[in-house]
Amino acid sequence: MSRMTYLPRGYGGQRRDPEQVKREGWQEQGVLAVSAEDERLTWPERELVRQLGEKLYGPRPVGKEPHHG
Repeated sequence: MSRMTYLPRGYGGQRRDPEQVKREGWQEQGVLAVSAEDERLTWPERELVRQLGEKLYGPRPVGKEPHHG
């Protein structure tokens, strides 16, 4: 006998592309999820993201800084 399992929307089946989730979050909720290392941003833009993150959530743990080189 098989049991049917209820899975909330977003579980099972097709997974949504993370970029699509971020795009929809911005367009539908005004919520922006952006990486401080996103290469699409200029250095000043990435620095602004870092500063906003620290203001809202505190500094990132040591060792979490991006590696350049």
